[in-house]
Amino acid sequence: MPTMPQAPEPFVALGQDAAALGLRLDRAQLEACERYARELAEATKTVNLTAITEVPDIAVRHFLDSFTAYAARRWSGHERVIDIGSGAGFPGMALRIALPGVRLTCVEATGKKARFIERMLDDLALDRVAVVHARAEDLARDPAHRARYDVATARAVGALALCAELALPFLVVGGEAVVWKGRLEAELAAAEKALAAVGGEITAVVPTSSLGLGERLPGRSLVVMRKVRATPDRYPRGPADLKRRPW
Repeated sequence: MPTMPQAPEPFVALGQDAAALGLRLDRAQLEACERYARELAEATKTVNLTAITEVPDIAVRHFLDSFTAYAARRWSGHERVIDIGSGAGFPGMALRIALPGVRLTCVEATGKKARFIERMLDDLALDRVAVVHARAEDLARDPAHRARYDVATARAVGALALCAELALPFLVVGGEAVVWKGRLEAELAAAEKALAAVGGEITAVVPTSSLGLGERLPGRSLVVMRKVRATPDRYPRGPADLKRRPW
């Protein structure tokens, strides 16, 4: 009886999938991804950092999902990137491993998650990364961060309109926000209203199916929003207003 071919190891497969997106990772980068995934799986046994707890699933649903941003816009590899609501470090840390020339700021309001990212920075000896334990709507009013970034990322943060209001104040004019979404159609009208107020526009919607990943990452799209003019000082609003008056 012929033997069935074995599936590739999760991080061999990750390298192959990343290459199909145009992102070529060397052995050291893939080893860093694997180490990060194993440390995350282990840490989550005692601290709730992610609902995705198996290493092979982390490879696909965290790392590969993060890497789809590379195919959603044109990258120089030297962008200033702010990752809003980083969670356990995605997509920001995944993109920093893959694109070592970027300068990354991870913004995370939950202390245990911010501390995990900081620990992994030390474990992987990554430079050009800052972790800020803060709410994005507060940090966006800090002159050191407002209108300072080329790219903002937001994954599992909330409605598309909320992501627009939180992300656009961080960007320079001409900068882009990349937002990961599942169901999208019902959110577009509110998002366009928010973008008109904060100075942006949607320039692309990239389904994972168009990247050849419809089966691996089903029902996902990346929304690219460009900042076309300065964001008025009143945005983003505070947490109470965001909750009381959503777009």
